[in-house]
Amino acid sequence: MSQDKVALVTGSSRGIGRAIAERLGADGVSVVVTYRTDADAAAKVVAKIEANGGRAVAAAADVTDPQAVPGLFDVAQESFGGLDILVNNVGVGRFAPLAMATDEDFDLHFATNTRATFVAMREAARRLREGGRIINISSGIVTSNRPTAGLYTASKAAIDSLTRTMAKEIGARHVTVNSVLPGVTAGTEEGDNVPAELKQQLMFQTPLGRMGEPEDIADIVAFLASDQARWITGQTVHAGGGMF
Repeated sequence: MSQDKVALVTGSSRGIGRAIAERLGADGVSVVVTYRTDADAAAKVVAKIEANGGRAVAAAADVTDPQAVPGLFDVAQESFGGLDILVNNVGVGRFAPLAMATDEDFDLHFATNTRATFVAMREAARRLREGGRIINISSGIVTSNRPTAGLYTASKAAIDSLTRTMAKEIGARHVTVNSVLPGVTAGTEEGDNVPAELKQQLMFQTPLGRMGEPEDIADIVAFLASDQARWITGQTVHAGGGMF
């Protein structure tokens, strides 16, 4: 990948976001590593990228606050001269039957998963350089409508809809917009909290016979961010080892 590309990865101090930031950094992309509270974890990601010869900077922001998002783009501009790649990775999930879900649960899912992604996409549509990339991390759960996951599923499905619409709206600038739908992934809060019995069941149901790893998702994102993916836009890329 070109050495002059710049990426902003939200929620990149741990889990899938961390793997994405480190993979893009290894590919020669300058990375804005974002975090909400864990400055030490973000600093470790920056240090690893720099130790491998890359460039990175950490930036704190609560992306559920729409006023905080433009500042992250400012960091990319001030630190590296612009922005080419936006990866919307921040997400949250609370699971309960819809009959038991609260208004607070609804607001949490749609503020964190949907509105934060929308605000960053809107800013990217205005500020990404020609030929840029927007990659949204959705979830394979949108294919299953699993009980207790109604709000989480709805908030992620909305991301996929925004993805398809924006791909058509900004394609004239050669900016591609895609969603990646991970399955249950080890090394994430969701994946690490799966009970052992359910984990075995999930692996049995997955044709490739294992749970996903953050690096599996990072490799797909790196491809979509590359010039080789220039003809792919408006797509939802299933990344669950064949489970969905």
